Amino acid sequence: MPPTTPAPRARFIALLVENITRGTFEKLTLGKPRQPAADPALQNVFVRPIALKSGPHLSFVWRHATRDVTKNFPTAEAVAHIETLLGPTFLDAHLFTATLTAQLETRPDNTARLHVKNVPAPPISDISSTGALATHDQPKHHSIPATAAWLRTLGVTNERGQPREGMADKFRQIQKFSEILSHHLTESFPLNTSTTPSQPIQIIDMGSGKGYLTFALAALLAPRAHVTGIEARAELVEFCNRTAAAHELSDHLTFIPGAINETPIATCDVLIALHACDTATDDALAQGISAGARLLVVSPCCQKEIRAQLVAPAILADALRHGIFQERQAEFVTDALRAQLLEWSGYKTKVFEFISTEHTAKNLLIVAQRTSPRGQTDDARAQRIRAFAAFYGVRHQRLAAQLEFSL
Repeated sequence: MPPTTPAPRARFIALLVENITRGTFEKLTLGKPRQPAADPALQNVFVRPIALKSGPHLSFVWRHATRDVTKNFPTAEAVAHIETLLGPTFLDAHLFTATLTAQLETRPDNTARLHVKNVPAPPISDISSTGALATHDQPKHHSIPATAAWLRTLGVTNERGQPREGMADKFRQIQKFSEILSHHLTESFPLNTSTTPSQPIQIIDMGSGKGYLTFALAALLAPRAHVTGIEARAELVEFCNRTAAAHELSDHLTFIPGAINETPIATCDVLIALHACDTATDDALAQGISAGARLLVVSPCCQKEIRAQLVAPAILADALRHGIFQERQAEFVTDALRAQLLEWSGYKTKVFEFISTEHTAKNLLIVAQRTSPRGQTDDARAQRIRAFAAFYGVRHQRLAAQLEFSL
């Protein structure tokens, strides 16, 4: 008897496992959620390989309508999890590897079809004398080249393009942030609009510090954008401007001195504030909203204002006697309130982890894209915000005050 051909789903999983083992797996995307879905807000799942200190893992990003959730799993556990998602949760799966692409289509009646397409072999010049792909021994592709000269000047990498001691996490943050912002900029400023190099996108980085991410944006987006870093420490402003000039970036990258709450901005297309402490994040958001920014990106830090006001609801009183729970609750309430106020102000908001907690504890990102004209506020949403604040005993909050929103 001729050998039995494995079912499409089994063949798809076998291809996935084979390429993970060979090191040729690049990414997996799951789409077309089965309806009715257990989680109606879930849109896609993206899977890619990552290397952690504990060994190879697969990183999953669950993309929802208003948030992204990232989790990492050891490869065996990850494959088992993927198997449970193929069919019951998602009807479409795309596998991308160095040698092939594969699409698994599952029909509502649970029958499936597999399409496999080989990727053309690389040129001979890309193959080493051992017959292996030369790119396997080369640095991983990054949005920002690891050999960029400004990375060396900022002390992130050495002459060989390798992260310096203690800077590996910073290098990962730069790459991940660049990837995320590129995606959201494409959504907010499509290339086929009137935004052209003669009308560059105006990006403001409030509290830019040493400029790691400010430089990354300028290098990534030039000449389509002009980036301005605002920093209170004059010595850092001088250093960053000197570095921008040395690396021929000063035509589209400028640093100016000033505190976030004392430096008004007249016009702004994109506002960024990463790790602005406590209410400085609120000041930055208020500045961006006032300037009519179409995209706001903040990573909050040290949410102290709300913690002193928290009045534990009776059901939470015993739990919130513990300091660590009070701290986490204050972070949640602060950032949830910010997200709701942004939505009330006409923005579609996502809140998600932008890098693993293994690399930084301050990894929450709030991304808000304007969807409604300024001044068109939502009264029903306002009532829900006030109810949320009252539940936790919050009587005042910096962003609410700046938006003249009464809690």
